[in-house]
Amino acid sequence: MPAPLVVLAGPTAVGKTGLSLDLAKRFGAEIVGADSVQVYRGLDIGSAKPTPQEQAQAHHHLIDVAEPAENFSAARYARLAAEAIDDISARGKRSLVVGGTGLYIKALIFGLAPTPPVDQALRARLKEEWQEQGPQAMHQRLAGLDPDTAAKLHPNDRQRVLRALEVCLQTGAPMSRRQEAHGFAAPRYPHLMIGLERPREELNQRIEERARAMWNEGLLKEVEKLLAAGVPAEAPGLATLGYRQAMAFLRGEMQSEDALFDMIKKTKAYAKRQMTWFRGVRGLVWHHADDSLGIGRWVSAFWS
Repeated sequence: MPAPLVVLAGPTAVGKTGLSLDLAKRFGAEIVGADSVQVYRGLDIGSAKPTPQEQAQAHHHLIDVAEPAENFSAARYARLAAEAIDDISARGKRSLVVGGTGLYIKALIFGLAPTPPVDQALRARLKEEWQEQGPQAMHQRLAGLDPDTAAKLHPNDRQRVLRALEVCLQTGAPMSRRQEAHGFAAPRYPHLMIGLERPREELNQRIEERARAMWNEGLLKEVEKLLAAGVPAEAPGLATLGYRQAMAFLRGEMQSEDALFDMIKKTKAYAKRQMTWFRGVRGLVWHHADDSLGIGRWVSAFWS
């Protein structure tokens, strides 16, 4: 039998890190990250990566497993996470999956719909078209071919927009049709999925406070350090939320306060999309993020 998993999911800034450390200590668990930015080495401040002190409190996996210039897919995440969970289980420990990247969690628990292998020539051509036409035009192109998938993707999500275009152009069928056929019905792991939530105004306040702290306490220096180390400006890691605004400021495209405002605005919109995603997940049990007692009871009953 696969190892039973507890999944702690929810929007950015809701309070997943603190609660996950508490649960890991209480239940002898190790934490398997499910965050599409925390996988990148050097992207620490802008991803709200657990600090070294926090990581010392519980063994963390799927953090710092890729270079910022790498494309990191949900399929790769699911493979590495499964390997980590097997290792944790073999050592007699429990696995606590924690993060806000719904696609990664879905890929781990339910697997992914099969897609054709990458056509390198097509990928190179689409990347050139992205540079020439820009994200909005490419996203519109995807919307014409696969409106359901396009509706789930931000226009600036180059990796996923281009992959969805590749699948459409290679197979003549939209990715959403493949996903519908796959069904995501049979979980690969027994699991308890807990969703963390807060009232909208409270969450938005936390997002704003954290974004300002990131901006004022080292995000720009972190990006400058990455660029000085040779990370290309177009690296996938630097195209993510927060880092994108920092790059715009460093290139002189935005003033500091405007870039920070844009970061806060886009983060709030991202949190809203995360909540929409997770509310569509079957069997997810919602709790206020501060309800550690109630959450602990659910986890205890599941793992007993």
